[in-house]
Amino acid sequence: MSALRVGVLAYPGCFASEVFGVPDLLTMATHVAGADGCGYEVSIVSPRRRVVASGGAALEVVPLREVDVLVVPGLELVPGLDVEARLAPLAPEVAAIRSYAAAGAVVVSICVGAFLLAEAGLLSRRRATTAWLLAGELARRCPDADVRPDRLVVTDTGVTTTAAFSAMYDFALDLIRRHSGAGVARATARVALLDDARSSQTPYVDPRLLPRPGNAFSHRVMRRLDQNLAARYDLAALAETFKVSTRTLLRRFAEETGQSPLEYLQAARVRRARHLLETTDRTVAGICAAVGYRDPGTFAALFARHTGRRPRDYRAAFRRAEGSS
Repeated sequence: MSALRVGVLAYPGCFASEVFGVPDLLTMATHVAGADGCGYEVSIVSPRRRVVASGGAALEVVPLREVDVLVVPGLELVPGLDVEARLAPLAPEVAAIRSYAAAGAVVVSICVGAFLLAEAGLLSRRRATTAWLLAGELARRCPDADVRPDRLVVTDTGVTTTAAFSAMYDFALDLIRRHSGAGVARATARVALLDDARSSQTPYVDPRLLPRPGNAFSHRVMRRLDQNLAARYDLAALAETFKVSTRTLLRRFAEETGQSPLEYLQAARVRRARHLLETTDRTVAGICAAVGYRDPGTFAALFARHTGRRPRDYRAAFRRAEGSS
């Protein structure tokens, strides 16, 4: 096989680490594969002559050229920021992304680079992901996209999107696996100390960082559920607390959050269990009871559905030794 041509699209304000992260891992893979391996031709491309990345790092770029894979890094974007104003100056890059896709290149976004792909119209009627913190905003801006906030890497008909920052390595390892073979990818992951078995960003989600609906009805319901985390879920009693019918409670909560109170409670219980698994020596059975479950098997299945790991496996991966008590 010939060398795979990979272009990274640099633009003003992009994260420099996301510009160089994929090329650096491909360089490692080339060394791992040796002289007989399939190589990579990597270039940092831009429609501009000069690019300054986030943090003031000046990037050396070359003019747009033909590539097999175009990687679009993320940029500084936080909840509440005017996304429209942030993306407006990047019209040349959006046009370039659209042109590469039309020419048949595989287009890949890292983190919130997905917003540029959305501007180029590439996420329409496709499955996609992005950083969990901004997945809701991407879904609002691109309502005909199927945004999967739990996924690390999503590929749909020639367009790949990834979760936040370190997910660029999950994509790069998959690219290496496809181009250079599973053995090279596995060895590269070992050299770089990367986890090549991740499948979900759910274990990293911290709902406390997500925008909340202020003094809205659902916020008050959430607070009530949070305060009674271990209590038996009783929809009728919950509705009575807020002087509404169960039907009204379900409708209003779903309108404001997109989920049911029970779904929120289950996620809150898992969040509390994650904290206890990370920071205490309590047994899994004890943690199960502390968050409102009598059957450890039911709890373990729910926990695995939310995090992608069984409780004991989660503790082994995320235990904070310095915080044990």
